[in-house]
Amino acid sequence: MSQTYRTKVNNIYDFDLQQESIEALDSIQESANNYHILSKNKSYKAEIIQRNFNAKQYQIKINGTLYQIAIEDYLDVLIKDLGFEIGASKQVNDIKAPMPGLILDIAVKVGQEVHENDTLLILEAMKMENVITSPRSGVIKSVSVNQGDAVDKNQLLIEFD
Repeated sequence: MSQTYRTKVNNIYDFDLQQESIEALDSIQESANNYHILSKNKSYKAEIIQRNFNAKQYQIKINGTLYQIAIEDYLDVLIKDLGFEIGASKQVNDIKAPMPGLILDIAVKVGQEVHENDTLLILEAMKMENVITSPRSGVIKSVSVNQGDAVDKNQLLIEFD
């Protein structure tokens, strides 16, 4: 199955890119942040100006023109479709399973204080380990699952005070 990436350029243009298309791209890395790209008999000079790996956002200059690029993979799209967006997640008081899976590890306990982006638990789904992190700072009110539990989509995992 091919991986699809949803790409937004300058917060205006949306593109879906297939993994095969990215791998087939005729590009040469000239230095740490500079690339030479050939596409349809045209030459392009690309430079990565800024990158935020956690947010999957990049600022790239191509032939002198600056572009803001945001990239989402399958899991990002799935989480967004479930209603867990970054802006909205700050108000979340409970964590639900984004997909069915198996709880591999629980990193928190009731009464523990956590900070935004701290690891809460690890959920194995679709043969991948997914680290579920805290959307905000707070205190753990309850942990509704145990290590080794199989969970369903939208099942309550953790509640905040």
